[in-house]
Amino acid sequence: MQWNYEVLGGLLVPFLGTSLGAGCVLFLKGQLNRGLQRGLTGFASGVMVAASIWSLLLPAMEQAEAMGRFAFLPAVIGFWAGVAFLLLLDHSVPHLHLDSDQTEGPSSRLSRTTKLVLAVTIHNIPEGMAVGAVFAGYLAGNEAITLSSALVLALGIAIQNFPEGAIISMPLRAEGMTRRSALRYGILSGVVEPIAAAFTIWGASFLVPALPYLLSFAAGAMFYVVVEELIPEMSAPPHSDVGVITFALGFTVMMTLDVALG
Repeated sequence: MQWNYEVLGGLLVPFLGTSLGAGCVLFLKGQLNRGLQRGLTGFASGVMVAASIWSLLLPAMEQAEAMGRFAFLPAVIGFWAGVAFLLLLDHSVPHLHLDSDQTEGPSSRLSRTTKLVLAVTIHNIPEGMAVGAVFAGYLAGNEAITLSSALVLALGIAIQNFPEGAIISMPLRAEGMTRRSALRYGILSGVVEPIAAAFTIWGASFLVPALPYLLSFAAGAMFYVVVEELIPEMSAPPHSDVGVITFALGFTVMMTLDVALG
């Protein structure tokens, strides 16, 4: 697979979204309003679910059409492998979610700040893998994946990364961290995305026939994040319909981008 500037730029687009979102800490004061945070989380969830379906699972099954009635197998196997991978990370990496005082994963003496950043980092790994898998399909010459569809996925992930960057940096500032330090940690949480994307492309270059499995692997990992982390956060008491509405908005925005521009 021969890389080009479009691919390199595409891999950095989601990271740019996280960095710009983290930059909100330089201009806004205090912590994000609970309702706004719930809405942004719902929007991110909708984008991730739509991206998993239109940009990952459907192309994976299209690439396996030669298997006939069993064309769903790579998608099912890859999807469950992605779920298992995130489940393993969830139980092996100490991390702490926002609005929680209970550390998940093994016991550790890491600081609260580090655990918060690790939680977002785990979240960002499947997003980077998703972008990498789609660009790997484009570089492999797969007719079902064009440069525009790969860039659309990168743009969609960047859009939902913007609020994520703010959600990690602004609470850190509210806890007493300096603006620059909060910005640095917010940006740091997104660095894993281009790294995971590049690693996925590199791996796919040796296993081109496994591309349908890689696409669905990323989809399964993203679904795990949405169901295990984001949906509970947007549905936490007190009751509100904001999360559901913004979930639908994020879903339709990503679906529209993928179908209209992909």
